[in-house]
Amino acid sequence: MTPMLEATDVSPISRRTAHPAWLVVALACAGQFLVVLDVSVVNVALPSMRTDLGLSDSGLQWVVNAYAIAFAGFMLLGGRAGDLYGRKRMFLVGLGLFTLASLGGGLAQEGWQLLLARAVQGLGAAVLAPATLTLVTAAVPEGPARARAISTWTAVGAGGGAAGGVVGGVLVDVLSWRWVLLINVPVGAVVLAGSVLWLTESRAGDRRRLDLPGALLVTAGLATLAYGIVQTEAEGWTAAATLIPLLAGLALIGLFLLVEARTTAPLMPLGLLRLRSVASANTAMFVSGSAMFCMWYFMTLYSQNVLGYSPLEAGLALVPSSLAVVLGSKLAPRLMRSAGARTVAGLGTLVAAVGFGWQSTMGPHEGYLTGIMVPGILMMLGAGLAATPLASLATSGAAPGDAGLVSGLVNTSRTMGGSLGLAVMSAIAAAGTGSGGGAEALTDGYALAFRASTALLLGGAVLMLVWLPRRISPVSAK
Repeated sequence: MTPMLEATDVSPISRRTAHPAWLVVALACAGQFLVVLDVSVVNVALPSMRTDLGLSDSGLQWVVNAYAIAFAGFMLLGGRAGDLYGRKRMFLVGLGLFTLASLGGGLAQEGWQLLLARAVQGLGAAVLAPATLTLVTAAVPEGPARARAISTWTAVGAGGGAAGGVVGGVLVDVLSWRWVLLINVPVGAVVLAGSVLWLTESRAGDRRRLDLPGALLVTAGLATLAYGIVQTEAEGWTAAATLIPLLAGLALIGLFLLVEARTTAPLMPLGLLRLRSVASANTAMFVSGSAMFCMWYFMTLYSQNVLGYSPLEAGLALVPSSLAVVLGSKLAPRLMRSAGARTVAGLGTLVAAVGFGWQSTMGPHEGYLTGIMVPGILMMLGAGLAATPLASLATSGAAPGDAGLVSGLVNTSRTMGGSLGLAVMSAIAAAGTGSGGGAEALTDGYALAFRASTALLLGGAVLMLVWLPRRISPVSAK
């Protein structure tokens, strides 16, 4: 690695007195909440969007996919841009783009306008999301205080994903589908104003340049891979429409790694992947995310398609799970001080596995308490316990000059793991459902997906306990 990548090159751009850390954390978490909320908030609004804009089935699917693909594809680029051009600057750019795209989507009169707005939203989210975590880690010194700050960031992010169904259901029922997007505008404007006033700028030094070939290759590779993953739901795993983008995405990522090994100022120094903390925590996050992300999807389908809940009732039914993930995230720093990050991550994953195993015993006539609430609480309590130590491990082992990139890598691992996991678990559920379409057949399919997730989480817990480091000290990715 060139001297330009050393931690000593990390210098603040602004010399103003730093604002209180809690204020920085609050603004960063507000940005993260918006990003994660919009992954799921549109789901309950899809039928209304179809009716109003005349969207086809494939067009409706792309309302979700356009956001997810742009989000996953540009994440590493967004993280590195924060390192090079300023974390506050990229936070403002990402949030501004996200807010304007939300306005455009909410005012869309044609289907293509909505799809374009969702793609731009995803791009803004990809620039914004890495900056949120970098701002948090930069504002709080490493140690228990940073663990608590990261737990807040994790809880808010998880809460945003969980709140999507409830928020979307209320907005659609009370106002219209347009407000699942328009609600971002006033919230985004307030956060933007506060960020301009109270965030302090920092970046990784002035001598570095953006690795344009690497940026193009990794963005194209991740976006193509994400496209292939979302195609599996409609086309299956063996169709050319799925295999070609999957193979092309992997080839582009392989070419990206070759370019990074040869360039003098890489977008992603490959030394990062040799850091045990970074490699193990991101792998663990990918594996656990691939199992845990599908929980909200299948629980919503089960409550509506089998138990007969309305969209709003389904969202409200998962409120205890949403509170559980917040509780787990806030408990994690306390447990980390006595037991260590590795142990807490493994423990949280095992608790989640118990919840997933319980949920896999579901039947078509379950009561709310044992059929949704208690297993849901266990699943999300475990998710909250595991996410905070994994994020702490992933971000504390790299040099400050790579903080934005590592934050982008954390979000990429979680996003790609969740996308791939949802595609795989959907295929498993479809296979378990068979040709029947009744409540019992649907329940069998959902239960099989939860059993597969349970096995994946148990394997992930073993991986964490074996591979995650006991102790971490900040080092430079040479």
